[in-house]
Amino acid sequence: MTQHKINFTAEQITALFIEAARSSDIDLLSQFLEAGMPVDCTDSRGYTPLIVATYNDHLETARFLLEKGANPDAVDLKGATALSGVAFKGYEAIADLLIEKGASVDKPNHAGRTPLMFAVMFGREAMVKKLLQAGANPDHEDMEGVSARALAQKQGVGHLFT
Repeated sequence: MTQHKINFTAEQITALFIEAARSSDIDLLSQFLEAGMPVDCTDSRGYTPLIVATYNDHLETARFLLEKGANPDAVDLKGATALSGVAFKGYEAIADLLIEKGASVDKPNHAGRTPLMFAVMFGREAMVKKLLQAGANPDHEDMEGVSARALAQKQGVGHLFT
């Protein structure tokens, strides 16, 4: 029987690692990490395994990656963090985990938008309350001079900030 050697590029290996996070395959993630894969490697969009796992609502995968040293404040190419993604998706348990592990509640993306702004924009009222309780600044302004408080008032949910 002939064995064929398969050579993967670094980009392909990273894509496989990121896909393991997307599909919540903790065993495969563990194998990659044991083989020396950096926990915060990024794909062509700047996504880390943690960003992908959290965006896909994989709490245990996120916990595993954070325990292995993933940076809770790593950003993608648009400057968005994992917390920004879960804020607009409304994944409260993952938000709790990220905040517990040191994620900045006010880290803005390249447009100046914070997780709190995303929670307001997408009508995630419970997330808005959670972020405010964690110390998020309702008056931080994005590049257009708009704050989360102003967005909430415009959307008729200004009561969340009182």
